[in-house]
Amino acid sequence: MSDDLTLITGAAGEIGHGLLKSLGAADPDRLLALDRSDLEPDLRRCCREFIQGDVLDEALLAGLGNRYRIGTIYHLAAVLSTRAEENPRAAHRVNVEGTFNLLEFALEQARRRGGPVTFVFPSSVAVYGFPSLAAKLAAAPVNEQAVCSPTTIYGASKLYCEHLGAYFSQSRRPKRGEVAIAFRALRLPGLISAETLPTGGTSDYGPEMLHHAAEGRPYRCFVRPDTRMPFLTMPDAVRALTGLAEAPSLRRQVYNVTGFSPSAQELQQIVIEFFPNAEIDYEPDSRRQAIVDSWPAEVDDRAARQDWGWVPQHGLRAAFEEYLIPAVSRRYAAAK
Repeated sequence: MSDDLTLITGAAGEIGHGLLKSLGAADPDRLLALDRSDLEPDLRRCCREFIQGDVLDEALLAGLGNRYRIGTIYHLAAVLSTRAEENPRAAHRVNVEGTFNLLEFALEQARRRGGPVTFVFPSSVAVYGFPSLAAKLAAAPVNEQAVCSPTTIYGASKLYCEHLGAYFSQSRRPKRGEVAIAFRALRLPGLISAETLPTGGTSDYGPEMLHHAAEGRPYRCFVRPDTRMPFLTMPDAVRALTGLAEAPSLRRQVYNVTGFSPSAQELQQIVIEFFPNAEIDYEPDSRRQAIVDSWPAEVDDRAARQDWGWVPQHGLRAAFEEYLIPAVSRRYAAAK
């Protein structure tokens, strides 16, 4: 029976790609990957086994638990914000019931292996909710305790699952004082990746703008030019998730992280700087605009910096110069 393996759910998604490559480069034999969608051959080589299946399938999880002993879980599987609004019932099932299943699975794994399981949960800036655009614009960078009033099913499910994780790690201990699940949640901002295409997030206007320009396609941005929210590059998101998982002790269970907070127009300007022929116009979608207007313009990540040494590698300029432009240029040059 193999012990102390790491399981990644939602492994075929945007974050899953980066996390698989990062962890798999160090020790692929200790890595398990799970997703409903098939996994690309090069990513399969990053892990010991790929299991194609659903986090709602309790029998599948039970079988996995019988075969392996798992010490760390990165639970990435989720229906993202825009798609969640299109099908709230499906989003609730995957985002809430799926998380409940994984927490039950983690609890059973802790009992079997006789030690705690680290459970890393990517939460979201969507847990925040300002009542008006004016309130958002007047606010200071938002810390973990402020304006937790989500306006979407995605944000509501993420906030609830943070509390669910706290419940499992505190109220469902096998014995008084014994830790079964070390639950750790990371409130991620919008993510920009050069390696993968956006898949249904409301912050996707950032990466979409870049990828369209690199590919030579016109882009109509679905938010106003003045729209501002926090972003993070995918490599920094992966570093944040693994850093949180590896931190020896923490004062809290939920942390903000952020890299830079440009307006859509500032993103447009820097994209055009590198792709002068880019055609970028604005056609705000009222529903998606309202969602982004409820999210903070900036978040405060001082707790993560103080408690486990979080520091992003990429500010806005470095994100483009050191990571995004070289990588997307190679990607689309190879496709021609």
